[in-house]
Amino acid sequence: MAERKTSKGFTAEERAAMRERAKEAKAGKGDGEKDVLAKIAEMPKADRVMAERLHAIVKATAPDLTARTWYGMPAYAKDGKVVCFFQSAEKFKTRYATLGFSDVAKLDQGTMWPSAFALTEVTAEAEARIAALVKQAVS
Repeated sequence: MAERKTSKGFTAEERAAMRERAKEAKAGKGDGEKDVLAKIAEMPKADRVMAERLHAIVKATAPDLTARTWYGMPAYAKDGKVVCFFQSAEKFKTRYATLGFSDVAKLDQGTMWPSAFALTEVTAEAEARIAALVKQAVS
C-alpha cells in the first residue's frame, strides 16, 4: 500500500481568508465601496498607501467596476464577477503585495500571460501600468 503524505493543511491566514469569504457570501451585496474602504483602512501603512492608490486608479480607469471585498481583500467586479483584487503583503506575510486578475479579466495574450503582479510601491510608472492593465481587463 502506498504511503500517504500528511498535509499541514491551510495556514492560519488562508483559513481567515476563507472565513472572510463565507461572511461575505452570507452578508450578500451590502455596501461594497464602504466595505473596501474599511478593509483598506485596517491595513498597515505600506499596504494601505498602495491599496488607496490602487482603489483610486481602478475607480478612475474603470468606473463601471463595483468595489467589493473578496476573501477579505479589496476587489473590483463586473456583473458580479471579480475582475481584479489587491492582496496586502501583511495578510499572507509575504514580502510584496499582489495585484491579481481573475479569469474574467481580458488579459489573454497567446497561450500564456501573467494574471498576478508583485507590487512593492505604486510609482508613477506602476500607476500607468496598473491603469493600462485594468483598462485591458475590462475591455
